[in-house]
Amino acid sequence: MKLANLKPSSFIKLVLPLTAVTAGSFWVSLKLFDFAFKRVDYVPETSKEKQQYADQYYEYVDWFHHMPSEEWYLNRNDPDKRMVATYIPAEGISKKTVIIAHGYKGNRETMANYAKMFHDMGFNVLTPDDRGHGESAGKYISFGWLDRLDYLKWIDQTIDHVGEDSKVLLFGVSMGGATVEMLSGERLPTQVKAIIADCGYSSIKEELTYLLKKQYHLPEYPVEPMVSEINKRAAGFGLNSASSVKQLEKNTRPILFIHGGKDTYVPAYMAYENYQATHAPKQIWIVKNATHAESFWYDPVAYKRRVQEFLRTYF
Repeated sequence: MKLANLKPSSFIKLVLPLTAVTAGSFWVSLKLFDFAFKRVDYVPETSKEKQQYADQYYEYVDWFHHMPSEEWYLNRNDPDKRMVATYIPAEGISKKTVIIAHGYKGNRETMANYAKMFHDMGFNVLTPDDRGHGESAGKYISFGWLDRLDYLKWIDQTIDHVGEDSKVLLFGVSMGGATVEMLSGERLPTQVKAIIADCGYSSIKEELTYLLKKQYHLPEYPVEPMVSEINKRAAGFGLNSASSVKQLEKNTRPILFIHGGKDTYVPAYMAYENYQATHAPKQIWIVKNATHAESFWYDPVAYKRRVQEFLRTYF
């Protein structure tokens, strides 16, 4: 039967269910966007797997807050755009600086264990709070995509502070891993020598689609396109554009990918997707029994040793 021949009552019976489905999908998408993309001013409880490391974690946090440090800023005089970072200088004069990108709904303090590891290796350490996190401004979490633009400025500030003969390492975990992967495709200063990405996702779209099915038992369509459109209107970009894979295809810096073999939050196959996309010198290390962002905690000695081996080759 053609729509033109439908009686008004029949047309209403046909359209109302479709309208209800569309409205329901939009409501679900809006709620998901609010939960996933809007900032929160606290650090959520960590996974059960990593709660066993709580005592060690807080020892690192205590170290972080007792180290001589400086607060650095981007857009310091604009409260709506101000970004904040902690800079911990090396024990002696050092030209080596690591810039550390934190994970989803974390902050610079949550990277204390990695900060100490690199500090013990003679690095200056810069740990920013990303947009929508910690003390930095921002209403929304950009999952690394807009953050990569801020990190370009953090790199410039590092070079200005340490000197033109600086050697910069980019390091990140989870969302931070994706952040440095996305950053890798930009025109980086020559002082950036290498990248280490721990459990970064291949794209925001693929990660969201994976979690929709894994955690919420929801289909990709129509939820993901709706969330993407909401984010485009709120934060200025659609999820299709935010891809680690696409950025890594342009990367020219040596990169080490680290990933937990038992990661069910960012599955390990994404590490292989990122690895395959990279044409620059690359290494991959799958920590067989580690869950998401657990590789360091599972064996800190092995983790540091693997990082040092990579740096001896490429940094």
